[in-house]
Amino acid sequence: MPPVAQEGNCLIYRGSNFLKQRLILSCLSGKPVKITQIRSEDESAPGLREYEISLIRLLDKITNGTKIELNPAGTSVMFSPGLLHGGPIHHDCCVQRGIGYYLDALIALGPFCKNPLHCNLRGVTNSKDSPSVDHIKGAALTLLKRFLLVDEGLELKVIRRGVAPLGGGEIVFRCPVRKSLRAIQFQSQGMVKRIRGTVYACKVSPAMANRTVEAAKGCMLKFLPDVYIYTDQNKGKMSGNSPGFGICLIAETTDGVCFAADCSSNTREESDTPSIPEDLGQEVAMRLLDEIYRGGCVDSSYQWLAALYMALGQKHVSKFLTGALSTYTVHFLQHLRDFFSITFKLENPDAEDDDDEGEDVRGAQKVLMACVGIGYTNINKRVN
Repeated sequence: MPPVAQEGNCLIYRGSNFLKQRLILSCLSGKPVKITQIRSEDESAPGLREYEISLIRLLDKITNGTKIELNPAGTSVMFSPGLLHGGPIHHDCCVQRGIGYYLDALIALGPFCKNPLHCNLRGVTNSKDSPSVDHIKGAALTLLKRFLLVDEGLELKVIRRGVAPLGGGEIVFRCPVRKSLRAIQFQSQGMVKRIRGTVYACKVSPAMANRTVEAAKGCMLKFLPDVYIYTDQNKGKMSGNSPGFGICLIAETTDGVCFAADCSSNTREESDTPSIPEDLGQEVAMRLLDEIYRGGCVDSSYQWLAALYMALGQKHVSKFLTGALSTYTVHFLQHLRDFFSITFKLENPDAEDDDDEGEDVRGAQKVLMACVGIGYTNINKRVN
């Protein structure tokens, strides 16, 4: 959805959709953003949700000089970004969303801070509505390493797990800073060579984890012989505040591309029927096969991140092959145009153009994203 209007440098949007995208791009571009009519039609609970306010607070912590204005009903927010400062941060994330919801913003902004990020986040490590921390570690950090070149100081560590609805988990995320990102041309996804996974169980019988492993492995071994799934049993304080279990699978290709899929058990609020470990294992296996079929050089959850790093790269042509674009990515490309006046060339590479018949021809139709980076430099790193 394009901005409704523009007052000078400030972009004005309506509605609560894609709030996170707009705030992230506002921080990077330095352009203030005003979002109005946030759930104004919802009579029972109008305005910003608690998890969105928690995200705004987190962005305020990693920046210096940010101004935020909320109207009394919470249906309108004015966000004027300050300089990305970074450094050590402690944040209690709202348990309505997983920690992955907040980590997405930190991964996008981390390389452009003045000081390397060292974040300690507490909340729900594994939930249905956000990528789990295992998913982010496998898919998003692998992508970030491609653009950073050096991965010294890049770390995501799970200190303790916490599942929905009460959370109680804790993670540490460290990200180095860069003056600029290199332009990248990455069009070969390779073949899947191995599958790794993690099954976690918090405050439930260890048998739940073992049954989930057996079911997922049974499906994946029909596809590939190299499958290894770890179990992460948590007890006492290390298991958070709610019972639950889940699984994350990561497929790695010969060219270092990672596809991830995760699945977690139902909470009592979501469903009266408890999750069956065998069903969970099969469901995550099907989701991973779906990701592999979609293909490309990035997991579908992080196509938007590849687009962001390409747009902010040096003033050279960047090319990146992805699977079919997700709705989230399509809207992100539109927002990149609004904030940075950058457009991407999208094309479907023809199967006939492939010299290696059979490698990239398989699977769904691919999309080749191409753009010339804007040559974004980290001004925060220069100012001492």
